Amino acid sequence: MAMKKYLYETHLHTSPVSRCATGKVRDHLEHYKRLGYAGVFITNHFIDGNMDFDKSRPYEEQIEFYFSDYEEAVKIGREIGISVFSGIESSYQGSDFLIYGLDKAWFLAHPEIMDFERKGDQLAKMREAGALVIHAHPFYYYPKYHDHIKLYPGSVDGVEVYNAHRTDAANEMARLYAESYGLIPFAGSDNHDSTREKLLGGMQSDTLITDEADFVTRVKNGELEPFRFTVDERLAML
Repeated sequence: MAMKKYLYETHLHTSPVSRCATGKVRDHLEHYKRLGYAGVFITNHFIDGNMDFDKSRPYEEQIEFYFSDYEEAVKIGREIGISVFSGIESSYQGSDFLIYGLDKAWFLAHPEIMDFERKGDQLAKMREAGALVIHAHPFYYYPKYHDHIKLYPGSVDGVEVYNAHRTDAANEMARLYAESYGLIPFAGSDNHDSTREKLLGGMQSDTLITDEADFVTRVKNGELEPFRFTVDERLAML
């Protein structure tokens, strides 16, 4: 008998925090609960990216707004029975990074994190604080936002080798990139609206994840594996 795998969505955007998302917190969580997931990570666009908030407001107000969807999700998760964890998607000149293991208190205590001129220096600061840093969809190319593709093999722990919104070619290049530099293979759906998404990706575990620190440690130790399937394939498994 095959061992049960616990599934975790690792790349999820919610409205209203992410401007590009249309899915509300409850709708997302009920969707993943119906699919039998053990938990989700809320990884909205951070204050350096596509966050739907006045960027002229004080840093502390931006951080409070940023974590508001996550805090709502924690309450709903307890109500319906699905674990919720926090993360961020940080942006830099067309490149995006998923960061896990740093909470609201850490960001409130470190406003200087936004002052680094080089993204590598900012990521190094976060990794020194214990964060897991994943280069999200590294071969995503859209001329409106990118003039070239940039890679950061010395500044990240892993690479999103499967992103449900990217092409097979872009995901395959990401896989080769991760293998070439010995980086952790990672996956996520990049879900913006659970009523529309047909493809899924994430990380699976033999045992339940207890918190963000546990997730970070186990991903770094190679204990979690990427997965991918369609919504229909997942429903057929249940």
